[in-house]
Amino acid sequence: MALQHQQEQPTTPSSPKPPILEDQVLPLTTTTTTISSTTTTHRKKLTLIPLIFLIYFEVAGGPYGEEPAVQAAGPLFAILGFLIFPFIWSVPEALITAELSTTFPGNGGFVIWAERAFGPFWGSLMGTWKFLSGVINIAAFPVLCVDYMDKIIPAFGSGWPRYLAISVSTLFLSFINYTGLTIVGYAAVLLAIASLSPFILMCLIAIPKIHPHRWLSMGQKGVKKDWNLFFNTLFWNLNFWDNVSTLAGEVENPQKTFPVALFIAVIFTCLAYLFPLFAVIGSVSVDQTRWGSGFHAEAAEIIAGKWLKYWILVGAALSGIGLFEAQLSSSAYQVLGMADLGFLPEFFAVRSKRFNTPWVGILISTMITLAVSYMTFTDIISSANFLYSLGMLLEFASFIWLRRKLPALKRPYRVPLKLPGLVVMCLIPSVFLIFVMAIATKTVYLISGVMTLGGIGWYYLMKFCKSKKLFKFSVIEIEEGRQ
Repeated sequence: MALQHQQEQPTTPSSPKPPILEDQVLPLTTTTTTISSTTTTHRKKLTLIPLIFLIYFEVAGGPYGEEPAVQAAGPLFAILGFLIFPFIWSVPEALITAELSTTFPGNGGFVIWAERAFGPFWGSLMGTWKFLSGVINIAAFPVLCVDYMDKIIPAFGSGWPRYLAISVSTLFLSFINYTGLTIVGYAAVLLAIASLSPFILMCLIAIPKIHPHRWLSMGQKGVKKDWNLFFNTLFWNLNFWDNVSTLAGEVENPQKTFPVALFIAVIFTCLAYLFPLFAVIGSVSVDQTRWGSGFHAEAAEIIAGKWLKYWILVGAALSGIGLFEAQLSSSAYQVLGMADLGFLPEFFAVRSKRFNTPWVGILISTMITLAVSYMTFTDIISSANFLYSLGMLLEFASFIWLRRKLPALKRPYRVPLKLPGLVVMCLIPSVFLIFVMAIATKTVYLISGVMTLGGIGWYYLMKFCKSKKLFKFSVIEIEEGRQ
């Protein structure tokens, strides 16, 4: 398949892309060469095991952060939520990611999907929604980590020590990301083992103390159910499966590796949430209001002693590192992919000469993460969820439209459903997305509205820059190619 870069001409939101042959396979955007950046033909690629654990950290990173679901709606609803929600949300999202990532294996990920379905305006807006939701979400991990660590160091609970701890950890972890994706991938494997090991031990110790009837509790009397917090907690803990699509150009043999990695990661992630939830609910009886972020550490002390509490707190820090690194990688490579596709100027795709990482994308993502890190954990996940919901509605629409528009397009992995079945598969999580958006607070509406308007303005600003040739833009033109 021949690839070319050339100066892109300005387009309007409704401008169609050049026709794609139905059996044509799009290229990996990162294997091309631009003047500014995307060098390199022999860099190391991600293999199956590191990819599984990167996906795991894109989505979960362990049961840290699931506790507010119990606080918000009681034990039974929390258990049912983590049992049922993966089937109506995580599995469909993972299936769509597997099909589209193997069909369009480039670092633009979901940006490519929306652009191919509806044109460059929607591709750019998808990029805005997903990038901002990603970097806002990244800000939650240092905050969550500090929430756990203030149980050891109370000074981290508030004031300048807290903000200093969040800022220093953000900058340090960003530097680690700069050193390379392969390093991050194998580090994810070690971090997962280290952060999950205390939970495995806690579950084993808790077995003789479990009272199964506690799993059926509808919640403590007098405690009002907070459905906003409940659904946002479920959503935040089980979404972002498609983030890994922005790394498709960095994966060894993505057409075969992606579906297997996603399948294993879905099962692994769900079990990592459910086992600790069953163990702690069944063996620990405390006031429901104590089930805030970090309660698993308190439960570990009740079940086994302070030594396990401190182990879980250390595990929380390690999990936060894994979550941060995986999602920062996705955001940075999304910036690179959007530059390769001409949505951003070429200099946004510049890679480090030493580590071959997209340092401009890492720098931009880190700056935005620091800017929103002052927000509370709840406001962070609510804002990230709202923007992510907008992007997912567009992603579902793109998936359905591409199946209808290009039914014979070569798809190395295809979701085994016909169009009506695909519509039903996407409709159920779409209803949930609309519900999550409907129960958002005024602050979240304001933040999301301003960022969406900013994204629209950015598209037209880039269009103006192209027309005036103020910056150099590169796009990939695809000549006829066959598999």
